[in-house]
Amino acid sequence: MTTTTSATTTTARAWSMLALGVAAQAAGTLVVSAPALLIPYLHAHGTPLPVAGVLAAAPTFGMVLTLIAWGALTDRIGERVVIAGGLVLTTLATVGAWLAAGDPVLLGLAFLAGGMTSASTNAASGRVVVGWFPKQRRGLAMGIRQMSQPLGVTLAAVTVPQLAETSGIRAALVLPIVLCAVLAVLCAVGIANPPRPARDDAPAAHVANPYRTSSFLWRIHAVSVLLVVPQFTLSTYGLVWLVGLGWPTAAAGLLVGASQFVGAIGRILVGVWSDRARSRVGPLRVVAVSAAAVMAVMAVVDASHLAGAAVFLVVATSVTVADNGLAYTSVAEAAGPFWSGRALGAQNTGQFIAASAVGPGIGALVGAVGFAASFGIVAVLPLLALPLVPRGDRSTG
Repeated sequence: MTTTTSATTTTARAWSMLALGVAAQAAGTLVVSAPALLIPYLHAHGTPLPVAGVLAAAPTFGMVLTLIAWGALTDRIGERVVIAGGLVLTTLATVGAWLAAGDPVLLGLAFLAGGMTSASTNAASGRVVVGWFPKQRRGLAMGIRQMSQPLGVTLAAVTVPQLAETSGIRAALVLPIVLCAVLAVLCAVGIANPPRPARDDAPAAHVANPYRTSSFLWRIHAVSVLLVVPQFTLSTYGLVWLVGLGWPTAAAGLLVGASQFVGAIGRILVGVWSDRARSRVGPLRVVAVSAAAVMAVMAVVDASHLAGAAVFLVVATSVTVADNGLAYTSVAEAAGPFWSGRALGAQNTGQFIAASAVGPGIGALVGAVGFAASFGIVAVLPLLALPLVPRGDRSTG
């Protein structure tokens, strides 16, 4: 792309890159979130809840193992090959899960491989947004890109539990296989790596290791680890909570899907807010306080058996996913064009370490003290994140 390319053409191309990035990560998220939504089916067929929680956590643990490596590879060879190639591997891993249905050990290994391969879309798709969009539009663009996670969970929530209940695990895995295969082809054809300056021509501050020059990235990573626990608590056990309240599995799955969709819209609005406020960390601080509040309310709702559980779950889910785009954009801007892949990989690694502990950890906690006390304990974590949020933003291009 030359410097004479019109703004209109550049914008149109940027939006097409964003659309492919969202679709690619939504497909990966579908693969990663499907095991959690199989918990009711697995538990009903004799799998203990902690074991089902381990299976649900396997994909996120797999992502932990490979996120930084995928980010480093993206920094080196670009987004197109990483996203398309990663989706091919994710398709093969999900086929492995389809073949392994009925064997918990092999199924867990296949879910682990699915997480390891789907991690390719995380750092790479975020790097596409930073590369193709100017700073004043990145909050909006990254908010849209962050829709991929709740959209993937929504798609899983409205298909996986119902298909598993009626036709078994293999039927529930057909859509993830087909979607990943189709998007691997589309991304291989449609994604173009963003234009970036040559390393030799870039300012020294843009090339230097940002982890050595400032504590900013470390603090954002720590904040995100704490804030991801409420998010994954609700996405992993929201369905189980509703079923325990007497909801039919199909209706509960639809509600979980609807709450994730509302959360996706919320991410866009928060991104626009950060663009207008010209700050990522200011809104992030507000979201942290709000996350603590809604989890405390969820504890009260369960303990008091208040009516309107659906409304409270939708609100809580929307609030607890709102921080992701803010933190992700902040990390990418602070890391700069030569470190953003690794920094975004590190960002997601910390989040998924925490998320991989949510399945067995919260499952055991709920078994010991119930949902009300568990929600109350989780509500403390966003408050611990508050003093870690940096006072000002940092940008390296």
